[in-house]
Amino acid sequence: MNPVNYLYLAALLFTIGAAGVLIRKNAIVLFMCIELMLNACNLAFVTFSRMHGNLDGQIVAFFTMVVAAAEVVVGLAIIVSVFRTRHSASVDDASLMKL
Repeated sequence: MNPVNYLYLAALLFTIGAAGVLIRKNAIVLFMCIELMLNACNLAFVTFSRMHGNLDGQIVAFFTMVVAAAEVVVGLAIIVSVFRTRHSASVDDASLMKL
């Protein structure tokens, strides 16, 4: 398969994730769209790594996955605490938690 097809797929996945971040209001869906965008970037990193014949892109993709896993843990903890206090996972309600 042509590596350009993987780049087209990465661009499509990133566009879907960006549209989801801009359109949706639910925090859980928002985090899923951010993860989709990160996975699209990882696909592009690995594709460029394969095209150039080195492992740099795969190493960057690995570190991106580690950061994404940490982001999910912290983000879901914040969402659970907001849901317990506000009984809603809407991003608009989170702005009401100012001190």
